[in-house]
Amino acid sequence: MSDSRREGSLEAPTRHPLDWQSDEFYDDKSLFEELERVYDICHGCRRCFNLCNSFPLLFDLIDESDTMEVDGVAKDDYWQVVDHCYLCDMCYMTKCPYVPPHEWNVDFPHLMLRAKAARFKKEGAPVRDKILSATDKVGKLAGIPVVVNAVNAVNRSKTGRKLLQGTLGVHKDAPVPPYHSRTARKRLARLEHVGDVDAQPTESTRGKVVLYTTCYGNRNHPAIDEDLVAVFEHNGIAMALAEKEVCCGMPKLELGDLEAVAKAKDTNIPILAAMVDAGWDIVTPIPSCTLMFKQELPLMFPDDPDVIKVRDAMYDPFEYLLSRHKDGVLKTEFKASLGKVTYQVPCHLRVQNIGLKTRDALQLVPDTTVEVIERCSGHDGTYAVKKEFHDTSKKIARPVVNKLKKSEADYFTSDCPMAAEQIVQDLDDHSANNPMSLLRKAYGI
Repeated sequence: MSDSRREGSLEAPTRHPLDWQSDEFYDDKSLFEELERVYDICHGCRRCFNLCNSFPLLFDLIDESDTMEVDGVAKDDYWQVVDHCYLCDMCYMTKCPYVPPHEWNVDFPHLMLRAKAARFKKEGAPVRDKILSATDKVGKLAGIPVVVNAVNAVNRSKTGRKLLQGTLGVHKDAPVPPYHSRTARKRLARLEHVGDVDAQPTESTRGKVVLYTTCYGNRNHPAIDEDLVAVFEHNGIAMALAEKEVCCGMPKLELGDLEAVAKAKDTNIPILAAMVDAGWDIVTPIPSCTLMFKQELPLMFPDDPDVIKVRDAMYDPFEYLLSRHKDGVLKTEFKASLGKVTYQVPCHLRVQNIGLKTRDALQLVPDTTVEVIERCSGHDGTYAVKKEFHDTSKKIARPVVNKLKKSEADYFTSDCPMAAEQIVQDLDDHSANNPMSLLRKAYGI
């Protein structure tokens, strides 16, 4: 075996476009040959044993088989590994030595996505999974003024949650967000028809930002969007909303419904690309949504110039603020310290490879220290709310929870509000805070 095969590639990882429109992508024979090939490589390596549950499950299936090799695992059992992958990308970005350009060309997350897509194309998805991934439709219905109180009451009720578990398979103890009829877009309506504005461009930013509010930010946690706008405007950044937005497509991607992802792209991308052409940058408050535009859509549509244009103008909000700080235009006159902050870095932020911008921004506040936890929360989209996966998700989160218990922090925060809620769910002395909300608090605005 050559040194490159034994030690892995030392070159920077590269991602191949997703060949999702070819017939071979969905072909059972081709799919299972690739699953067996990659599973065998993973079996021989096992570096990812401490990430999600897909890898321990795969290794147990192999070790308990008659041959103790991949050929001893029943093909039907391959799907167990697929079902426990929530496309966090951590194996690809932090563990696997055989990612491209290595000749073994292992892209475990996108192989799992291919398997999910092939199954969805042939079988569709359970009603529960379709509902959980239909964020726009559910949000519009749940946000109707008369309906919203009933929905929130059911979600807070033990009886209601038991009913949801029995009928839809939504775990009775999983944290679920409230819905708001007064959405972020309604609260920020003044930004919907912004024309020419004065901006303060720098070497790295244009000083004009379109806020893609996201399903979660718009309907479940509008204060996140409000806080982001307040901090950006405080720093002289002109803000606007796109005339229309729909879900970024991440929930449908995780389901394997790639046609629905394409449909969402056909709505969002032309509008955002036109804003980019008009001189605007773009931010979203949710790492998964940012990643969708930065990585997944460009890999699905590598030849679409508007997709690439949006990718290149898309920023994590703290990445944007730190770029402004580097260029000398970020305000650093704070009115309150934050003390000790424990900060969990979401997986979909880590894989953006931008560094710890949230930590760096919070540490600009005087008398503030930030303890970083780079471990998964186990929430991961819809995974933690499903009855069959909830207990596993809590096990994945346990190292983060235990570290938070010992931290004696004044604040706990995560860029992903869903991850934060999962982590603090069983802790009486900590609550979930969004880092942009903490920065706003420090500014005193």
